[in-house]
Amino acid sequence: MSRPILLASASSVRAQMLRKAGLRFDVVPASVDEAAIRAGMEAEQANPRDIADALAEFKAQKVAGKHPDALVIGCDQVLQYKGHILGKCDTIEAARATLQKLRGQRHSLLSAVVLYDEGKPIWRHVGLVRLTMRDFSDGYLDAYLQRNWPDVQAAVGCYMLEEEGVRLFSAVEGDYFTVLGLPLLPLLAQLTRTGYLDA
Repeated sequence: MSRPILLASASSVRAQMLRKAGLRFDVVPASVDEAAIRAGMEAEQANPRDIADALAEFKAQKVAGKHPDALVIGCDQVLQYKGHILGKCDTIEAARATLQKLRGQRHSLLSAVVLYDEGKPIWRHVGLVRLTMRDFSDGYLDAYLQRNWPDVQAAVGCYMLEEEGVRLFSAVEGDYFTVLGLPLLPLLAQLTRTGYLDA
């Protein structure tokens, strides 16, 4: 198909994944108040899967409203730990506290993707990965944050599995791309089925 494809995300990791997969698209980040949406849905006791899906849809919808002729890809990711959602950390102190909480524990990442076509949602998927952090020392934690801050500031959980963050873990159950913030294989399959990618 010749119609434009737009990625409604500022994530360089998501863009890189799609480019390496051979997708041609433009990046048009969506400006939405993620924290307010998340807080509102949590107050209504929405489950993490629905929150991830809603955040992805809000992004796709926002960009699709301005570009009704395009296929828009909206994505988002949330971290679930013991029934609560943990967000990104603004300070290194907050990052340390988050990683101390997750240390030696299991948590989940939910990565959602929603496609909008002609201003309407046409497909959605939420991928789930379960991760177990090892019981690393305080010394390693401090050194890790010194080496990786502020890069991990943009990542939920304060880690990037494609970089040194992988050393924080003892087990990862699920799809690697979903950990990076995009359920890539289901998305590529859908784009192939609908003719946006060669079969």
